Parts: sequence; structure tokens; C-alpha cells
Amino acid sequence: MKRSTLVWPSVVMLGALGFAQMALAHPDIEEFSDTAFAEQPVTVDCTLENGTASTCYKITVNYLPEGLEIGPFCPATMEGAGGVWEWTGENAKLYRVDGAFLKMLDDLGYRFFDDDGTIHIVDIATEQPAVDHACINVSPDESVEITMLLPATPMMADSPTRLGTVSKVGVALDGVPIFSDAPSVQATGHMPALDTCGGHIDPGGWYHWHATSTDIETVYEKEGVDADCALEQNSAALFGYAFDGFAMFGSREADGAAVTGLDTCNGHIGATPAGETYHYHATDDFPNLPACLVGVQAMHNFSTTATAGVGATRAGLGGRNEPPRPGGGASGQMPPGFEVAAEALGVTPDALMQALGDPQAGPPDMAVAAEKLGITEDALRAALPPPPNR
Repeated sequence: MKRSTLVWPSVVMLGALGFAQMALAHPDIEEFSDTAFAEQPVTVDCTLENGTASTCYKITVNYLPEGLEIGPFCPATMEGAGGVWEWTGENAKLYRVDGAFLKMLDDLGYRFFDDDGTIHIVDIATEQPAVDHACINVSPDESVEITMLLPATPMMADSPTRLGTVSKVGVALDGVPIFSDAPSVQATGHMPALDTCGGHIDPGGWYHWHATSTDIETVYEKEGVDADCALEQNSAALFGYAFDGFAMFGSREADGAAVTGLDTCNGHIGATPAGETYHYHATDDFPNLPACLVGVQAMHNFSTTATAGVGATRAGLGGRNEPPRPGGGASGQMPPGFEVAAEALGVTPDALMQALGDPQAGPPDMAVAAEKLGITEDALRAALPPPPNR
């Protein structure tokens, strides 16, 4: 499915639909599965990122929905097969993580296995890689809860929000958070492998998607990948809601028709069970998610009770089996953006903070910090958020 470049949808939508019909686009909590929530969703006052006062659905979910089977991620040996990975270097495409793929990476200078065929597997929630290239397989933390905010009435933004590495995309109907591209091997040296439904576990111990899992076999068919997702596949089904409140469907229309007229964010105005509304579609390319978001998100729309990873809010604590965070002041809170930077680099936020050292001692030595983390200085500088007030 090819993306087409259209007039920015805020202009089209306001002219063609008007405000009354736009109200039909609100997220429908009844569409979520019965096991999606850790507690019943509520409507709360919230502020959108453009400063608009609004109302949001406050959704709290567990580390993993009840009954959802996940994995495999990393194969134990070169004889086995794990999940999938989108390789973006030479011979770029989506691959099954198996011996043939890892041998190809070895030929390109990325060795993920020992001479006896044992795969280098690391749980970065408890340890850091001792090798240049490891397959990341994080253990779950069953105590973690995630809280998300979805605007009850979506508002079109003045311009789209581009989605980079590990950007927040939305939440699936099973309650699993959705993120954009996972960090590349070229950036971090390591591979946080996805399972065959396109998800994996965050360093904080909770599972999330990097794909439209209920339509991922459309991608496998196009890419020639020998993999199956255990979830029911339906390319016309509603998958979830983006963090701007707009619905996300599979690669077909709700009535099964082919999708036409997509904008650069993989969305358009069309018929849905909720009426003629703006909505996003999956594509047959990986990751089959929106390329950007057209609406305005709520401020502070994602937090977890985890001790590490994206959205971690437990003040003064390190990751599982790790010491307290250094340089965090009395509260122990990390600077904004560090969790996302750590995820992009394939390390824990605590390891990133420890490598950079105490900020009160002066600017960090980036070369030394990069060496401690086993990454390049350029990758470290690119991932870190800008200093405050810049």
C-alpha cells in the first residue's frame, strides 16, 4: 500500500465534516476487551499539548493483558527461531530471527553468537551486555501498571507530530501500549528482538507493540517472512486508538474494501462503525503503524509504576536489582526524555544516568560515557534530549 501526499487533513476535515461530525471520532471505551484494564477507565480533566483544556479517558492497564501469550524473542541457539526484526542495513528487510539471519549479520560484522552456536542473550533489566552484540530479552515485572490518557474529543493539530524511534503511538484494544520503531542495531549494537506479533518487553518490565499485531501477517506475506502471530488476524478490524484519540484500523476499510487516499500519516476520512471520521490504517510495510499523528495529544499522557524504562515514575529507585539513580537530587527523578533516550540506545535509564555521572559535578565526558555503555559517542549525543531551555 502506497502512502499518498494530500492536503493537510485539518483543512479537509473542517471543511468536509464540520465540528459536529468530528465529535463522532471520540474513542469508544466499549470497544476495548474485557481484560484490557487494571481498573475501570474514568473521564478526567486534562490539558492538551497545545494548552487547550479538555477531558480525557484515563486508562490503567497491567504489565500484560490477562491471557496474552508473548514470545519467543531471541532464539537460544543458531538452530532455533525466535521472533522478527526489521534490519535496516545492507540487505534491508524484515527477517525471522533465526540462524540464517544471524549468520548474515555476522557476515556484515555483527556477531550475535558464540562459536558453539549459543546466542548472546541479555536481560537488560538486571545486567548490561558484556559483548558487542547481544539479543535483548527483558524479563517481565508483574507488579507494573501503566496509565495513559486519550483525549475524549480529538482535536486536529496545526501540523503533524512525526514519530521517531520509540515514540508513543497509542494503545491497542487489548490494553497493550503501542510505540513506533524499536532502536536499530546500528545505533546500539544490540537487538531488542520482537516476537512474531511485533511486541517485546520494555526495560521497565511491561509488554508493548511495535506493530499492528492483528494485521501483521499481511506484512509477512508481502515480505516473504515465515512467521505466524497467535492473535486472530483481521485486516479490516479496529486495532486501537492513537494518543491523539483517533482510531487505528488494519490495512483494509471496516467493510473490507481496499484503502485509498491515505495522507502522509497513513490516515484519511472515511466510513467507520462510528460514522464518517478521520482514522489511521495499517500498511503492508513494517512497522505497519501511522507514520505521524494528526491530532493533539494530552500532556503527561503516559506513566508507569516501573523502576526503569519509558514513563517510569518511582522516585529515588533504580531498576530491578539496581542501586538508586545517581544525580537525581532529592526526588531521584530523571531529566525529561532520558527514559526514551535509554530505550533508543538499548540500555536501562539507570545505566545511562550512571554512565553520564552526577550532573552537579559538571558536564559529562561523552566519550567516556559512550565507552561505558558500549555505544558510539555519536549515537549517545543523537539520543540524548537537549538541555533545558534550549
